[in-house]
Amino acid sequence: MSRPRPSPNDAPPHTTRPTLSGSFGMCASTHWLASATAQSVLERGGNAFDAATAGAFVLHVAEPHLNGPGGDLVAVLATAADPSPLVLAGQGHAPRGATPEHFRGEGLDHVPGAGALAAAVPGAVDSWLWLLAEFGTWELADVLAYAIHYAERGVPVVPQLARVLATVEELFRTQWPTSYAQWMPGGRIPRPHETLLNPAYARTLRRLSTGGAGETRIARITAARRTWRGYVAAVAAEFAATPHRHSSGRDHAGVITAADFTDFHPSLEPAVTATFRGTTVAKAGLWSQGPVLLQALTMLDHLDDEQIDPSTAEGVHTLTEALKLAMADREAYYGHLDPAQAEAVVRSLLSPRYSKERADLIRPVASTAFRPGDIGVTPYIPPLVARQHDVRADGVGEPTVQQTGETRGDTCHIDVVDRWGNIISATPSGGWLQSSPAIPELGFALGTRLQMTWLDETAPSRLAPGRRPRTTLTPTLLLREGVPVAALGTPGGDQQDQWQLIYLVRTLALGLDPQEAIDAPAFHTTAVPSSFWPRTWTPGGLVIEERAGEVIIDELRARGHDVTVSGPWSQGRLSVVTRDPDSGLLRAAANPRGAQGYAAGR
Repeated sequence: MSRPRPSPNDAPPHTTRPTLSGSFGMCASTHWLASATAQSVLERGGNAFDAATAGAFVLHVAEPHLNGPGGDLVAVLATAADPSPLVLAGQGHAPRGATPEHFRGEGLDHVPGAGALAAAVPGAVDSWLWLLAEFGTWELADVLAYAIHYAERGVPVVPQLARVLATVEELFRTQWPTSYAQWMPGGRIPRPHETLLNPAYARTLRRLSTGGAGETRIARITAARRTWRGYVAAVAAEFAATPHRHSSGRDHAGVITAADFTDFHPSLEPAVTATFRGTTVAKAGLWSQGPVLLQALTMLDHLDDEQIDPSTAEGVHTLTEALKLAMADREAYYGHLDPAQAEAVVRSLLSPRYSKERADLIRPVASTAFRPGDIGVTPYIPPLVARQHDVRADGVGEPTVQQTGETRGDTCHIDVVDRWGNIISATPSGGWLQSSPAIPELGFALGTRLQMTWLDETAPSRLAPGRRPRTTLTPTLLLREGVPVAALGTPGGDQQDQWQLIYLVRTLALGLDPQEAIDAPAFHTTAVPSSFWPRTWTPGGLVIEERAGEVIIDELRARGHDVTVSGPWSQGRLSVVTRDPDSGLLRAAANPRGAQGYAAGR
């Protein structure tokens, strides 16, 4: 049974900040400037899609180590006119020249984690512009004005950005001079809280907002999209073609061309859904890792609340084991499949029979095996290369960048709900400043999403021209009786659905308040091959915040988990907005970790 809610006479739970409530509009994101921007758009009459787009372009400027214009996005949304959850597929595909044969000819057995050879076609900017045209109401120039302001006037360097730049300083100085010039003005690493400008990106945005005439709002946005696919694509492709240092330790040239940009088309897809404790959870399909959350929830729905309570060692253990099973299926079966094949795989993975079989595999002792299930399809078994322990436990789940540019867990997130009932959860990522050399004329770098593909042609997430790489981006929409009630998500690479699972168990099964659930101690498993180069795993690995307490940590070790204790506030960067369809009450909460994420609303 669910945990009873406190009576009015009980002391309120301690949280780092309140869950906001109101009736006009709510925004939450991983950076206060994006949240404030989105709320400003709502205050000036824009809808949730105008607000999310404006906030997303600000995230390019405010969190350049977490996302960029050369990256990608996945969003789940619903409109006031139609509550059916839809997925905006802003994940670009592999360029025409990105073949396994080419990579092997370069002496590579993996797609590198840094360098333009690993670039998928950028999908973020074109997708945001398409969304604005289809569902927004604002002029593009007004939407982009916020990001242009911050690019020209500067943003404060958050401490994590300064740490990332310190990690790649030598790479930039010795191998990527354009990145050194852009991100280390004056020949030094910016200090935390200093102001950092990006005038080149401001010029790019001005070119998009004024680059074409049109008699209608949509025509003007279409002209901007032509500029992106024309001028911007040509400059980016020409720059990427010059050989430069990759995480392989060698120099390679990128294969992306201007023609590849024109091959990309944003699209809307029906969401994949499952039910947990009476609430429908909507996710992107098998080309994302979204069904991992659905699989884990369907397993846990067979168990009692007491067994899955994350405030207990049993609950941490149970959620972790369910995630390991779902993640093994991710490696075995997920990828950019043809629609009929994808539908059949999803149906099998989410069937009640299969979820019960998987739940029955959870034992009192942690498993260290890689255990995909049997759905009548031969499972793909990836290379299982164990990773050595990283002694820098603090910050696990936050950006981890090696001197080669290797990156784990770099993403941002934004949620918006407006007074009319439009709602969107979006996870933009890729195109990090540390992913490949900065393109000086444009003010940004290309992304490296192709590192999530395998060169093995038998893998469901294999590299092939025109195929989307399997992305880790995985926003979430919740519905009750077919009506959207919440939008949520988090950065974190392979941890995204793991941290969202903890939140959903705490709120949907145990009745916690949104901010209370976000603030509570978090954890994740590393017992899965990483989606990021060099694709290693830690059998039995479990990373948990030290606030969980010694008693729980000791019991987890006794159960056989290979536990790494991270800093007290180091796991997860989740944000959420909610809407009560009956009363119109709106709420929002955001992660306090790192002192960047904020909610705004009234």
